[in-house]
Amino acid sequence: NKYTMKSKKERLSAILTIVQTNSVNNQEDLLQLLKEKGFDITQATLSRDIKELKIGKAPDAAGNYKYVLSEGASANTINTPKEISGELISAGFMSLAFSDKLAVIKTRPGYAMGIASDIDNQVSHAILGTIAGDDTILLIPKEGFSKEEIIEALTVLIPRTLLINE
Repeated sequence: NKYTMKSKKERLSAILTIVQTNSVNNQEDLLQLLKEKGFDITQATLSRDIKELKIGKAPDAAGNYKYVLSEGASANTINTPKEISGELISAGFMSLAFSDKLAVIKTRPGYAMGIASDIDNQVSHAILGTIAGDDTILLIPKEGFSKEEIIEALTVLIPRTLLINE
């Protein structure tokens, strides 16, 4: 029945299944596939779900970008987003470089937004904000934080050996 509210866990599981079994290029297509399965959600809810599941975009054989799961993500990992997050960051992080007070993080294609979101959520004591593209994150530190303090704050998410390996 259309009015039965499906649980968030069912919805997240359905999103993972759709992404694994279909070539989905954008949120509109994913939203449509979810509606066909009986999930009536908004674009905003879908965006949050994609972020929570750490679903990224990667080029397929033809060079078109499509949604992909982070390494190790599956329906069994829905309850452990922190673990998915750690694996995603380690798999997607490429480098960190400073220019005066600002920092730039380079990632593999499709990983920047997920990593930036984690930085915004978990390192907000040191980072004023981030701006993410497909493979680049602009990191804006809060006033008075040194490069070393920024690196130290980021170790919550990214292993120190990756951060200082130049």
